[in-house]
This record gives sequence, C-alpha cells and structure tokens, in this order.
Amino acid sequence: MIVGIPREIMPGEDRVSASPETVKLMTQQGWTVLVEEGAGEGSFYHDPQYIEAGAQMIKNCEDLYNKADVILKVKEPLMNEAKGKHEIDMMHEGQYIITFIHPAAPANHDMVKKMAKAGIVSLTLDGVPRISRAQNLDALTSMSTCAGYKGILMAANYLPRFMPQMFTAVGMVKPINTLVIGTGVGGLQAVATAKRLGSVLYAADIRPDAAEQAMSLGAKVIDLGIPKEAAIGEGGYAQKLSEDLLKKEREVLKDHVKDMDIIFCSALVPGELAPVLITEEMVKSMKPGSVIVDISIDQGGNCEITPPGTVEVKHHVTLVGIKNIPGHLPTSSTWMFSQNIYNFLKYITQDGQIVLDRNDEIIAKTLVTIDGQLVHHGARLAMGLD
Repeated sequence: MIVGIPREIMPGEDRVSASPETVKLMTQQGWTVLVEEGAGEGSFYHDPQYIEAGAQMIKNCEDLYNKADVILKVKEPLMNEAKGKHEIDMMHEGQYIITFIHPAAPANHDMVKKMAKAGIVSLTLDGVPRISRAQNLDALTSMSTCAGYKGILMAANYLPRFMPQMFTAVGMVKPINTLVIGTGVGGLQAVATAKRLGSVLYAADIRPDAAEQAMSLGAKVIDLGIPKEAAIGEGGYAQKLSEDLLKKEREVLKDHVKDMDIIFCSALVPGELAPVLITEEMVKSMKPGSVIVDISIDQGGNCEITPPGTVEVKHHVTLVGIKNIPGHLPTSSTWMFSQNIYNFLKYITQDGQIVLDRNDEIIAKTLVTIDGQLVHHGARLAMGLD
C-alpha cells in the first residue's frame, strides 16, 4: 500500500498529517510512504527527519496524488492555487482519502459531491464515534484539546482589556467574564485555560454531566433548562434539539451574553450542523471590545454571524471564525493528529489492504463517499437528500 502525505495548502495551516514518528510506524507495517517536500516545515518536522524515518520525498504534489493508494490530510480537499487545480482533480477513482471533511457544513457540500462524482472513497475523522475502541482514533477530541487551549489565548490577544484582576497604583481593575458554551473536551480545556488567566468563569452545556465537569473547574453553570432525555445522544455527545428547545436555550443565554467579555463557542452535534445559539441581536448587546471565539465554525458555527475562516469586527465585537485554531499550535497538534490518523488507517487495514466493513460503527459513521455515492447521513440530511 502506498500512503501519500501532501503539504497542507489552506492559508495559515501549519499542521501535517504524519510526523516522522508515524512515518516510521507506517514503514514498519510494510507500507510505502510518500511525503511532499516541505510538508512538515510549519510543524517543525523537517525533510531529513522524514527521510530518516523511511519516507520517500516527492517534489511535485501531483505526482504524489497520482501514485498514492490512500491520501492522509489534515483539512478537506481544497483548490490548489499554485497548480490551478483542485486537489480532488489530482486524485483518481478508487483512491482513499482520510481527513477532516465536515461534510454536513454547507461550505463543503459542493466539494463532497465532487468527491463522489470522481469515485473517491472518503472517510471523515470528525465522524469517529465516542466509544472505547475508537479512543485512539479520535482526532476530533485531540484537536478540541488544542483548540480549547489556543482559542482562549487568541481571545485574550484580541481583548482590549486585562483578563485577571489587577491591583495598580491608580486603582483596581476587575477581572473579565468568560462564558464557555459547550463544555466537551474543547470547552473544558477553554475553562481551565481561562481560569489560569484569571477570568471569572461561566459555562453552559445541555448535558448535566458536562456542566458538572465545568463547575468542578471553577465555572458558574448556567442552567439552560433542557430536559436530560432531549440533551444527551449516543456516546455522551449532545443531541440535536428541536427548534423550540433551541429557542428556549437562546432565551436563557440572551440574559447572560450582554455581561460577557469573552464567549467561547464549542457546542457541536456529531455529523450535524452546529446549533446556532448566539444571534446577531445578542452580539449587538455585548460590550464594545468583547470577543467571540467560535471553534464550531467548521460545522457552521454557534454564532449566527461568525465569519468562516477569518476574523472580523461586527457591532464592535471581534468575531474569531478561524477554522484551524489547532494549526496555530502546530507541533503539539500535529503530534496528536498524526497518531490518531495512523491508528485509523491501521484499524481499517488488513493484510496490507484497506477493508471497509460498513457494518462496523466506526466505518459507518466516518464514511462519506464510496462507489460514486454520497452515503454520510448527516451530510445527506443537511443537503435535503434524506
């Protein structure tokens, strides 16, 4: 089996899908590993390290796509401006790709359809279920850890105020208020990081256990009033709510949003669009200079007006919609991600070949396109196909 590791082309994306450590593991499996020259530079993994680990370095990414049986990437296929070609157009029928696809997000619908039409077999790491045997495959959890930590640091940088309480010669500066919406892995890391920086903490999650974990870290929990049976889905993830319950949730949050200096949004439903929890009117109510960091933007975002992929100031509030926050922590995030994707590839490989058992829960929830068909349930729902 030939595994291809291309350089990521999203602007500002410094991660890579394989570290020298995982390249060595792959070559020990008997796989041939092709790495595009310079692919690891942004993560401070350099070409000589990959060569020492057993990789073959490829100068032209088109050659890599042409030769590989399976492509491992961090981000979904994109337009390669330098080549004047979309990455999908460099791929071939029957080729596998494993990456974060976020197929339910509207911005990715055309790309997903293009992959299906090209006959590409695609698997999305954001679909890995939260079950015991999938823990070491769970790149979403790994990247959420990175995003929670780095996202709060970014919010602190954009905030025009001190975060902690400060005693100065001219008087006392009060600490700022931070609200974390969605206290899964990323949210809890955000709570812990904001606490270290001296903020007053508030947290909201429709799942009682998740809210309790935030409280154990020092956050004041906002009760959203959502029944437990409606809130908790398979594997402990949040469940998709009805529009009536979402409206109820927004009404509760509205009373708190206006008092916050930082809002960190990380509420997600696996395989679905992220719920919109902060409306434009709620943003207008916030103090000038406040910051919203929306790490759920890959799946549409929790804030109605978060700009996808960038940072904008709207209604005097800084809205951070950067899609690759873990990419701003490239060495640590690459190390974690590369372990996850290697474990995933190893999981679906038998006797040196990829074998997809579609009755396996992990395969069923990560498979996006196969045999020219779009099969991902969340994407089909989002596109109105189911």
